[in-house]
Amino acid sequence: MTEYKLALVGFGGVNRALAQLIAERNESWKTELGFTLKIVGVTDLFLGSVMDRHGLDAASLAKLPAVKGAMSQLPGGTVDALNESVIKDCGADIIAEATFTNPVDGEPATSFCRWALERGKHVVTTNKGPIALHGAELKALAQRNNVAFEYEGSVMSGTPVIRLAKQSLAGSSISGFEGILNGTSNFVLTCMEGGLGFAEAVSQAQALGYAEADPTADVEGHDVRLKVVILANELLDAKLTVNDVTCRGISALSLDDIEKARQNGARWKLIGAATRNADGSISASVEPRLLSNDHPLASISGATNAVSFTSELLGAVTVSGPGAGRTETAFALLSDIIHIHQSATRKQEHNL
Repeated sequence: MTEYKLALVGFGGVNRALAQLIAERNESWKTELGFTLKIVGVTDLFLGSVMDRHGLDAASLAKLPAVKGAMSQLPGGTVDALNESVIKDCGADIIAEATFTNPVDGEPATSFCRWALERGKHVVTTNKGPIALHGAELKALAQRNNVAFEYEGSVMSGTPVIRLAKQSLAGSSISGFEGILNGTSNFVLTCMEGGLGFAEAVSQAQALGYAEADPTADVEGHDVRLKVVILANELLDAKLTVNDVTCRGISALSLDDIEKARQNGARWKLIGAATRNADGSISASVEPRLLSNDHPLASISGATNAVSFTSELLGAVTVSGPGAGRTETAFALLSDIIHIHQSATRKQEHNL
């Protein structure tokens, strides 16, 4: 049975949920998964940091109050966010990075990932910024240091869209995809179909925790834009940058637009898409699209996400699932850790 030492970088909802999963399920993972996880370091810009090579109590961490400097309440804890020290020096095998997404340059998360990979540590992350903006560099760095760099949760939280497409559709070349990749914008459109104006719908999304105080990244398509870059580069072998993806959000849609669509048997959806052209180039966009009610994405309502892949042998294959949620996204981190363990196990068996 293997024990992996884990450091949590960022301790908001996602890594806190991961700590809770560890507290509740670590014992059962011995038989179910063949490994256990020991948290040896946590760092957070707001809460501070704590390290213990012998292990921190996951249940106590999960219950830690979300107040400034709270890590100082723990033995050996401090109000300071010792990010570099925790990543480099706490003895972790795996770094779980779940800090905020910076859509401009991917920092500080990109540096966090870089520090870990340079030290020969596996990285699992839910952060779109490092992948969309510096993915090729970080993947090459991981390969040079013979470690894993996993990011399943960066696109559809706990719904394993990247791994499913790469493994389950292997042998049936993917030529494109289109998807509802932002739960907030889809929730807003669903509310507008119920008669709420755009501003009212956004307010309701904020009240339910789907939208941030500043909802721009969600409703103007910037969040989806990053996800399109990730999926296109991963599944279509594109080399897109954010600037290669045209982007238009849903803020210009009116209740009149929504009602006219309903009368014509259609629905407005914010669609992120990429397609391989005849010359091999990739075209990618984020925009509101009018979908007929028989389209596989038209029935996706509320905060649910979905993506439809165009494959050579199977035609359209559509996957839907939760695109947000703390526990769901924490599961994506666990899924990446499981993948790391399975790869290591296969390598060991091959070397016997």
